[in-house]
Amino acid sequence: MYVPLLLNQFLDRAVKLYGPKKAVINTDGREFTYAELNQRVNQLSRGLQDLGVKKGDRVAYLAPNTLEMLEGFYGVFQLGAIMVPLNTRLKPEDYLFILNHSESKVLVCDQELYHQIAPIREKLETVESVLIHYADENCEGIHYDEWLNGFSGEAFDRPELDEQDVCSLLYTSGTTGNPKGVMLTHRSNYLHALSVQHHLRVSDRDVLLHILPMFHVNGWGSPFYYTANGATQVMLRKADPDTIFTLVQKHKVSVMHMAPTVLNSLIQHYEATKIQTEHDVRIVIAGSAPPPAFVAKVEEEMRWEFIQVYGMTESSPLSLVSPIRPHLDELPKEQKYRLKAKAGIPMITCDVKVVNDFGEEVAWNGKEIGEVLTRSNGVMKGYWKNEQATMETIQNGWLHTGDMGTVDEFGTIDIVDRKKDVIISGGENISSIEVEGVLYEHPSILEAAVVALPHEKWGETPHAFVVVKKGETLTEEDVIQFSRSKLAHFKAVTGVTFVEELPKTASGKIQKVHLRNQAWDEAGKASNGRFVN
Repeated sequence: MYVPLLLNQFLDRAVKLYGPKKAVINTDGREFTYAELNQRVNQLSRGLQDLGVKKGDRVAYLAPNTLEMLEGFYGVFQLGAIMVPLNTRLKPEDYLFILNHSESKVLVCDQELYHQIAPIREKLETVESVLIHYADENCEGIHYDEWLNGFSGEAFDRPELDEQDVCSLLYTSGTTGNPKGVMLTHRSNYLHALSVQHHLRVSDRDVLLHILPMFHVNGWGSPFYYTANGATQVMLRKADPDTIFTLVQKHKVSVMHMAPTVLNSLIQHYEATKIQTEHDVRIVIAGSAPPPAFVAKVEEEMRWEFIQVYGMTESSPLSLVSPIRPHLDELPKEQKYRLKAKAGIPMITCDVKVVNDFGEEVAWNGKEIGEVLTRSNGVMKGYWKNEQATMETIQNGWLHTGDMGTVDEFGTIDIVDRKKDVIISGGENISSIEVEGVLYEHPSILEAAVVALPHEKWGETPHAFVVVKKGETLTEEDVIQFSRSKLAHFKAVTGVTFVEELPKTASGKIQKVHLRNQAWDEAGKASNGRFVN
């Protein structure tokens, strides 16, 4: 008998097998069992139904990691409606575009973020109701808790759903033009969860600290596979290192997902405090490849397990994971750290390859660069109301990621850059990630990002934006000479801009587009419109 793969089955399983077990520890200290979480989800579904939400309607969420955000997924999905999680660090004009483009019917917003909605509320074309989490006396919408308590928590009569129904509509950051809405289905998220939970060794004894924002590809799917396994989920509004260490100790947190920049802040905090964790902790990192030195610090000093993964919104998102396979156990420690810092090998159900401009797979030599392509059950259904972009991104069944990578002799894929971030100097391809990794080895550098700067002779050369550690001093020449001592000279940085902080997305990814624009603007001013020598 055919049984469709639907995400609410994950919560159903948790309620049946782990009903009395602690499910959620909220940011305000409240705790809920899986049975209690399920009751709230049923109340939410009934409430949304009362507001006129039906199968296929879009319900947008603007909220940090809270109980209310987690229950939103299951309450919306149970109706057959579509969740539209909103990045918490956009501008009001961005929200206006996304809410109108997605034709969202209901907006659920945290009180502390409502100031981003207020300026554009009168321009919303399809939003009929606004619900406010943690509403205060100045609330300009429906008080969520009061509203939720008006509905029954008994079992909800679900409409007939199909696994190919869209469940999430996730808008990717628009660096050029408007963001695109990625359509993910119940099936894509479900099969992605089955694969990822295997590779991350998720169990019912896990305690997850939600560091990665759940709007960010549903927190890499974590609300699904940790729920399916009856794990305890600890909520976190803001990724502050002191708070993270406190929660890890207090709740015996065993697993956390985060961006490299958040990991960097935890390493800095550890170096200042030397706080040791007595229980096992594993951290899951995605984004730009961290320097192998980060892996060494995490595993040797902090005694946490480091797991690198790779993915993108359009693939649900994870496709690669970077374990040390048994036949590589005898490699030198330094080489194993380099391997663990790479994007990795394909997860089960994922097919990933790196191809050159002719569509041929690159050699396994760690040198030849090509574009990373993937195909799996996790690949998106397409972009919402954008068939042209869908056809450009998915070709012959393969999702073109726009990431450039190499494959080493062990078959491990290493992301060297985004297509637009590869620096081409004098005809040579330079990975900005490789240069950044070297800069992170400098003891006085807290953060670094490298972009291409126009150059009259070489076309472009690497330019570094650097954040110096507190109490340290550093000159531009210091950084240039350090990079020249570690890299081939054509890869070394030719200029440095010192900044107080690097621009980041809400998930902690460094926004190189802003740095690139700044560097090019400054180069143009310095040369009166001509490229500098």
